[in-house]
Amino acid sequence: MDHYDSQQTNDYMQPEEDWDRDLLLDPAWEKQQRKTFTAWCNSHLRKAGTQIENIEEDFRDGLKLMLLLEVISGERLAKPERGKMRVHKISNVNKALDFIASKGVKLVSIGAEEIVDGNVKMTLGMIWTIILRFAIQDISVEETSAKEGLLLWCQRKTAPYKNVNIQNFHISWKDGLGFCALIHRHRPELIDYGKLRKDDPLTNLNTAFDVAEKYLDIPKMLDAEDIVGTARPDEKAIMTYVSSFYHAFSGAQKAETAANRICKVLAVNQENEQLMEDYEKLASDLLEWIRRTIPWLENRVPENTMQAMQQKLEDFRDYRRLHKPPKVQEKCQLEINFNTLQTKLRLSNRPAFMPSEGRMVSDINNAWGCLEQAEKGYEEWMLNEIRRLERLDHLAEKFRQKASIHEVWTDGKEAMLRQKDYETATLSEIKALLKKHEAFESDLAAHQDRVEQIAAIAQELNELDYYDSPSVNARCQKICDQWDNLGALTQKRREALERTEKLLETIDQLYLEYAKRAAPFNNWMEGAMEDLQDTFIVHTIEEIQGLTTAHEQFKATLPDADKERLAILGIHNEVSKIVQTYHVNMAGTNPYTTITPQEINGKWDHVRQLVPRRDQALTEEHARQQHNERLRKQFGAQANVIGPWIQTKMEEIGRISIEMHGTLEDQLSHLRQYEKSIVNYKPKIDQLEGDHQLIQEALIFDNKHTNYTMEHIRVGWEQLLTTIARTINEVENQILTRDAKGISQEQMNEFRASFNHFDRKKTGMMDTDDFRACLISMGYNMGEAEFARIMSIVDPNRLGVVTFQAFIDFMSRETADTDTADQVMASFKILAGDKNYITVDELRRELPPDQAEYCIARMAPYTGPDAVPGALDYMSFSTALYGESDL
Repeated sequence: MDHYDSQQTNDYMQPEEDWDRDLLLDPAWEKQQRKTFTAWCNSHLRKAGTQIENIEEDFRDGLKLMLLLEVISGERLAKPERGKMRVHKISNVNKALDFIASKGVKLVSIGAEEIVDGNVKMTLGMIWTIILRFAIQDISVEETSAKEGLLLWCQRKTAPYKNVNIQNFHISWKDGLGFCALIHRHRPELIDYGKLRKDDPLTNLNTAFDVAEKYLDIPKMLDAEDIVGTARPDEKAIMTYVSSFYHAFSGAQKAETAANRICKVLAVNQENEQLMEDYEKLASDLLEWIRRTIPWLENRVPENTMQAMQQKLEDFRDYRRLHKPPKVQEKCQLEINFNTLQTKLRLSNRPAFMPSEGRMVSDINNAWGCLEQAEKGYEEWMLNEIRRLERLDHLAEKFRQKASIHEVWTDGKEAMLRQKDYETATLSEIKALLKKHEAFESDLAAHQDRVEQIAAIAQELNELDYYDSPSVNARCQKICDQWDNLGALTQKRREALERTEKLLETIDQLYLEYAKRAAPFNNWMEGAMEDLQDTFIVHTIEEIQGLTTAHEQFKATLPDADKERLAILGIHNEVSKIVQTYHVNMAGTNPYTTITPQEINGKWDHVRQLVPRRDQALTEEHARQQHNERLRKQFGAQANVIGPWIQTKMEEIGRISIEMHGTLEDQLSHLRQYEKSIVNYKPKIDQLEGDHQLIQEALIFDNKHTNYTMEHIRVGWEQLLTTIARTINEVENQILTRDAKGISQEQMNEFRASFNHFDRKKTGMMDTDDFRACLISMGYNMGEAEFARIMSIVDPNRLGVVTFQAFIDFMSRETADTDTADQVMASFKILAGDKNYITVDELRRELPPDQAEYCIARMAPYTGPDAVPGALDYMSFSTALYGESDL
């Protein structure tokens, strides 16, 4: 067995080929080992501020040998002897050899005397033993160790490179491509591998050695010429040099892994903070829109005209159809983003997100409720205003018609009543004037009803706040004043005529009878013409049928009226006959009335012409009401289908969200199919909106064919869309929680079964008592303090209820094993090393620029007074990422 290798070398090394039989070294190998081992020792000794020049001479006193062992092991050896005598040197070397033996290394044939005497072979054998123990023993790849592990690592790293085939630690490295491949695999920017040639080993070796020394801090341990010029390079020299590559790159890989882990946490934190900013902005914009919209909906300043109010109604329809639907989607998306953010924060062991004051989801829901309440009141007010304006327009037109008729009738009446004709009249003329006056009084009394109607219409216009009430009141007052004046003048003239009547006795009875019958008949015709020309407004079939019935009844009286007309004309003809027969000096005139047969015939003809016109108007209105009734039935038929459909879908979604049919993915797929079917139902809603618009344009204000209004349908539709979107988001969050926490489908089913059992009210939430009972059934035995702690987790807003998402989050925390925080902080320790902090420069070197700056900004507020300047310590890092209570 070789004197310089241990028997079995150690428990960590498989038996090797004899290193040097008969204690003889190949001169080329000895040269390679001297250079390689010297460079390897110096790579460690320089950490202590020293080095060696001659490997067999500089270790003879044992001092640098002990120092080398302290540096590579990180442990303190026994205090060395400082004397110069041989005994002191042997003592120091023995201390070094004893330390090596304490690490489980069996030294065979290597004694302190040989080292003190400068035996090259023994010294090189000892150094190789140290290299094996401290540089190669701990290398492990796929359950192989030491030499085999190092060889497997080299093969794995160089496998993708052409012309490289590592099978051993001697001739496989002669062309230098193996060393270059190792460097290029880990630091491709340092070597242009494509330009290397297998037939130029010197260039390849020197390139690898120079790059390793300059950029990887691996000293030159080999000479290119020695390797090329040797048939078989020294295996131990090659292994020693290659192990330096392994340690250099494995340390960098650990640092990279640690940096990647920290980057991942920082990226999650950045994403969550962006979600918080997005939520705050969306919530602010939505609340601002509601704040601007509510005053508009609460504005109840009426318009003066029907056209202006209809424009208001059209503006409101545009708001409902164009402006509000996007805001409904924003509100739904806001709730979804909030739930997703809370789930991500819980999965990252971060505190729950609390929006700024006034921007909670509940605040937005409250503001939205105020908005919808204002909408309802605004629409009701507009419809009432339209009815009022319609009524006002009708009354104003009716007032003008009746006022005009009355003013025409009163024209010249005051002048007639002020005449003094009775002063020069004969007795018969006086009697005629008196009778004429009586007839006028009868006519005046007949017009009293019209004057009262005019006043009543004016009063109603005032009560309904008609915009032109001043002119109506002025005209009405003028008519009333004139009417009072006519009454006074009539009374005054009657008194004058009655005083004169005592002097005049003859009255032509026939003229008087004519006048008395002609006056009411004439008044009847005028009333009939007024009624036949009177405008009307109806809203139902029944109302128009009532008007039609009244009109038919009026037409039934026409034959009797015609008989009365013929009778009156007969009286006039009799007068004419008497005058003609007895040569009376008043033939063709009637002193008691101004109503002539020509007027009666003319008005009668006018009445006969107005009757068919009234027939046509009533027929047209009847057709319009029939059309309106069809609109009511059409809307009612659709509303009676859509309303129950929406309610059924709401109930079905509720059942899907609490039943356990299949996996969460099955439920999600089922819900998305439901969502698709619901969205496909939107054209029916739009069609109903179109029918509703036709109803409103037709000024239809009631519908006996359905109990559903368009407002009911709209609210139900919006609630249905919001409910399906919220339910889908809840299932997605459950999947996210399940996957992040490693919960099995069976566990999810058990959680859902327990939740459904104790959700006694079937509302999708457990109250406090039901949740306590659920925990007890699952084996929890907690006091009030523990239960209060659990409630603070599942109900942070203290609403008194526990949702299924909060329930599975809690159960997943109880059953899952999450080590994210431990992994990230372990990564921090790798980057920090023994000093327990990372400098700002180190952080910028190890992390991408944006991640490094983000980390530095997050750590800065947590840096304590004792912190190292320009550095981030462990406590600041953990507090900023996870909060004071998390780690």
